[in-house]
Amino acid sequence: MAKAASHKHQSIDLRRMMERLGVEPAGGVVARWSLSYAAALQGCQACSSKDACRTWLERMPTAVNLAPRFCPIADILFEMQVDQPPVPAHAPC
Repeated sequence: MAKAASHKHQSIDLRRMMERLGVEPAGGVVARWSLSYAAALQGCQACSSKDACRTWLERMPTAVNLAPRFCPIADILFEMQVDQPPVPAHAPC
């Protein structure tokens, strides 16, 4: 039971990290991102810097350009940042 709660907390941390980096959290359901998201989630769950991560998430502004250096999935998150589909422009009213 505690393991399931830990996994849920890690997915929340991953979501918060993605939001800070401007990565659309729903991208995990997009077929081309499914492997990246699964690898990111696994890396987040195996991370040995969980306390540092949570402290970083609490102290950082709501938007940042890069994941912290201690993050073992920083490269995956960066790829997700640059591989996002463009935001569609709104049609003039």
